[in-house]
Amino acid sequence: MEPISSRFTAITHAPLPLAPPANAWHARIGALYARSQKDRALFGSPLGPFHFDGQPGWLPRFVFFGPQASDESWRLAFLAGFDHRDLRPAQALLGFVERLAEHAEQGHGLNLAFFPLVDAAGLTFAAPPRHLAAAHWLHDSAPEIGLLEKDARLRGYHGFVRIETAAPGEDILTIRVREPAEKHPTPDVELISTEEIDPFPVRFELGARGVAPADGPLTVADDLPVQPFELTLFVPSAWSDDLYHDAVSHILARFIRRYRAFQAFGGHL
Repeated sequence: MEPISSRFTAITHAPLPLAPPANAWHARIGALYARSQKDRALFGSPLGPFHFDGQPGWLPRFVFFGPQASDESWRLAFLAGFDHRDLRPAQALLGFVERLAEHAEQGHGLNLAFFPLVDAAGLTFAAPPRHLAAAHWLHDSAPEIGLLEKDARLRGYHGFVRIETAAPGEDILTIRVREPAEKHPTPDVELISTEEIDPFPVRFELGARGVAPADGPLTVADDLPVQPFELTLFVPSAWSDDLYHDAVSHILARFIRRYRAFQAFGGHL
């Protein structure tokens, strides 16, 4: 069987956004693409092209194969950067990818995909706000959402993790867990606990069981090969950049550790 890593090719010249507002973003993602050319576990493989107002663009993507990952490994997709006017979620997710590249053993046995800038057209072409976090993946016309929907059908992710900035006025982390309307997701266990969040203050929200989400990847869950869960981390907008990024990296690292345990025991916890 073809090794899973050979299906993703590290590109020599990664397509980077050309719009001026985020020089730090351009530099950081460019450095990570360059690193992925030499890394045995991390691959820079953008989705696309998509077309926006007749111009081609690409959706940034990194794929990480932990040690001993295989076709049977559980697959997770991480999404951030739904609004190019706030790049903190995108930067925080890139920081976590950089951490994995330094400590590959933390993703042992896992197959992880990262989409740090969903609003790629927004940054590249200065598109107006499109509220992509609220997009219905089956009906939304945004080209990036169309690419994500096709990728979800192809890859069959077991779960989706979203990073977003909370609405103004929120002063603690909120973690929302949702599942498909009619079927139990994989794995059918507690995905995260206060142990993974400590020392950050947190509020947990559970999506209503039996009610189909109106946005995000679970809007196409009925058509996917496995029934995924969705976990969204909402970070207070008033937090400093350092606190924002530290919280995301800390929580995702502990979530990954817990999820590895699910896979090691076949999900029967």
